[in-house]
Amino acid sequence: MLPYKILGAPGSPYSRKLRAAIRYRRLPYIWSNRNGSEDVNTPDVPVNLLPVLVLPGKNGDYQQAKIDSTPILRYLENVHKERSLLPSNPIMGFLDYLIEDYGDEWLTKAMFHYRWSHQKNIDFARSIIPLWLKTDAPIADIESMAEYFSTRQIERLKYVGSNETTGQFIEETYVRFLNLLDHHLTGRRFILGNRPGCGDFGVFGQLTQLAQTDPTSRAVTLNNAPRIFAWCDNVEDLSGLEPKEEDWLEVDAIPETLISILEEIGKTYVPYLIANNKALEAGQEQWEAEINGSVWSQASFPYQAKCLAWIREEFSRLTDEDQETLADLLEKTNCHSLIR
Repeated sequence: MLPYKILGAPGSPYSRKLRAAIRYRRLPYIWSNRNGSEDVNTPDVPVNLLPVLVLPGKNGDYQQAKIDSTPILRYLENVHKERSLLPSNPIMGFLDYLIEDYGDEWLTKAMFHYRWSHQKNIDFARSIIPLWLKTDAPIADIESMAEYFSTRQIERLKYVGSNETTGQFIEETYVRFLNLLDHHLTGRRFILGNRPGCGDFGVFGQLTQLAQTDPTSRAVTLNNAPRIFAWCDNVEDLSGLEPKEEDWLEVDAIPETLISILEEIGKTYVPYLIANNKALEAGQEQWEAEINGSVWSQASFPYQAKCLAWIREEFSRLTDEDQETLADLLEKTNCHSLIR
């Protein structure tokens, strides 16, 4: 059987998320640059997103490909039972899903904002990102690639929500999250205990760029929470970790440091999801709302309405008893509107 093939890029947080998760699970894989010379004979995908996971076929070839890191991780869970990334307790499993979604959809706002709003970071990205794809390219070719890529990414800031109104707020939330995660990881290796869940890899993917790559946010991270920089280096390859079932946190032993992280999600990501969803239901292309005492303004984003629906689907799969227990926790952390 052929190995999986990951088509990604070093500067793609979702590519790094998937690669690290596959390394932890000890699955054979090939890493290839998407859109580079190594990306050949790729099956069609509906949207040209990073990463693409190409599946080995039964006839010694590659016939099917998948996109979107969260569904990809669930697909791998169904195919490979060993070294699971899903907590065995369904309540903790819901929290893991929420934290993964927060990393994928809220922390990425900070990643995009820092990379494409600070001139120092723009200059860095323009010089490095094209070379990640083609290290052998002439500098003249790099310049044209850099101009095209940076222009396209900066135009996407309106969908991320990074603008003059929200910029400072985004940076403040990043620093708060850094400090909360730093405190929480004192005494335990991962967010839900001493083995990683999907939420760890969702957060990690964004931090590979925020904490370790882009100059401005890298400096912010090192000044506030050097532990997080070091944590990323470890999560990059956890193939040597030997997890045990008892490594997961228990529902009745959730520490206050995790409660604080959930409260941060309840202050920022939750009201964002609700406001974005209301705007889409009202047919608004642009919306403005107060989030944690600050004005948030951005273009409506349909994908994140899907994220809210998927969170609610996850909750609906729980038993009545687990829903009741979880509802109390979500109420306590200002996340309850997610399930209404």
